[in-house]
Amino acid sequence: MDLLMPMLQRPMQLQIAALCHRMVDGKAQVLLITSRGTGRWIIPKGWLMRGKNASEAAVVEAWEEAGVRPARVAETPFGSYVYDKIKRSGLPVAVETLVFPVEVRMLEDEYPERDQRRRQWIDPAEAAELVDEPGLKQILLDFGAGSGK
Repeated sequence: MDLLMPMLQRPMQLQIAALCHRMVDGKAQVLLITSRGTGRWIIPKGWLMRGKNASEAAVVEAWEEAGVRPARVAETPFGSYVYDKIKRSGLPVAVETLVFPVEVRMLEDEYPERDQRRRQWIDPAEAAELVDEPGLKQILLDFGAGSGK
């Protein structure tokens, strides 16, 4: 069994995510979108991109998946969470996701994945109830409680 462990324990992969937020009547709201495959509620996320740092890549994902035009973007992540991404092969791969706060200036109606996803502004505590990943739930709760802007 010791001989098989290196093949069974794949290294963790890294993704970046945008915690898109705004203030409405003095209260924070976060933007959730649906995943393309299952339609579950998530935040915009994706892989690192050549020529972009992690926060810049998070902004690209927020644009492509949700039509976000940013006002301000944090250079450092607010937190991170780990989840199992199911690859095309059907096998799960552990992925650590760095979450960058992105203050939203405006949402565009025309953006690359507009026909593939829904989006919704929501209170961070309510958003935590809608997402599946425990680590993301906690990030949303922490953001709402302390406002990680």
